[in-house]
Amino acid sequence: MSAGWKVVMTKFVIDAYAWIEYLNGSEKGDKFGKILEDNSNEIFTAASTTAEVISKFLRANKDIKIALTAINSMSILVNITQDIGSLAGQIHFEAKKKNKEFGMLDAFVAATARKINAKILTGDEDFRHFKDAIFI
Repeated sequence: MSAGWKVVMTKFVIDAYAWIEYLNGSEKGDKFGKILEDNSNEIFTAASTTAEVISKFLRANKDIKIALTAINSMSILVNITQDIGSLAGQIHFEAKKKNKEFGMLDAFVAATARKINAKILTGDEDFRHFKDAIFI
């Protein structure tokens, strides 16, 4: 790389929708994979997202080790702190005014993204009104 060039890294928080599509190898999952596997991106997962992915895998009789290995090897896990919990509560409160179906786990994803100044990588329509959401 020549002098003066700067690599611009984009931070993404991956929601459960994106992880599940990716792990299922769907067409949308392949699109998520291009971002997940791009070394110029910083990939994060909210710890609460793990619960959602594991539940989905168990309901589909899939090996949860596959999901855990992917999440742990391809992303940085962001633990729930009091700051993130408080922010998630505020986001959930505001989002429920626009979308009665907006879930608390989605609020944790949004709070994590906001806390680390990242984009949310998703396909979940519940994030449609979030300006920092990137849809695939």
